[in-house]
Amino acid sequence: MTRLLAFAGATIGGYAGWAGGEPFGMFTAFVVSIVLTAVGGYYGRKLGKYYGG
Repeated sequence: MTRLLAFAGATIGGYAGWAGGEPFGMFTAFVVSIVLTAVGGYYGRKLGKYYGG
């Protein structure tokens, strides 16, 4: 459960980062996507540990 939620969080974070940074250029989208992928993975894992035990 923890890995699944970490993967889902990273995927959603990466997409949101790309969509949010894309109006400012491709490099900005890439950097923001990387940051939000890490954040999403972190909180997804944290959520998985909380609910999955």
